[in-house]
Amino acid sequence: MAAEDLLYTKAHCWVRQEEDGDIVVGITDFAQEQMTELTFVELPDVGETVEEGDEVAVVESVKAANDVYAPVAGTITAVNEDLQEEPELVNQDPFGRGWIFKMTPDNPTDLDNLLDFDTYESALPDEEE
Repeated sequence: MAAEDLLYTKAHCWVRQEEDGDIVVGITDFAQEQMTELTFVELPDVGETVEEGDEVAVVESVKAANDVYAPVAGTITAVNEDLQEEPELVNQDPFGRGWIFKMTPDNPTDLDNLLDFDTYESALPDEEE
């Protein structure tokens, strides 16, 4: 799936809706580029119930640690265990193998509040600045 087909949060997460209604969440290419080399990913607990905007994961790089927030309210259904051994997957393939967690939204219509690709891209700082 192309970046243009995903949904986004203002906090630089991407969201992909699966056929079963669950969503997959990761950080955007912009976010991973800003952080540079990721060294550790703290994953949420499967089964954890979260509210929109809750801190659910932490990504750490040689520069800083950043929180990853729940894009909608729901329940964490899976985490990307590969990131425990290979946090650099987020840098190498942020929209694919670098996904962070999956969740079942409490209310699927909450996804309507997320940003489309063009809106997200237009909100990014100008790279020439």
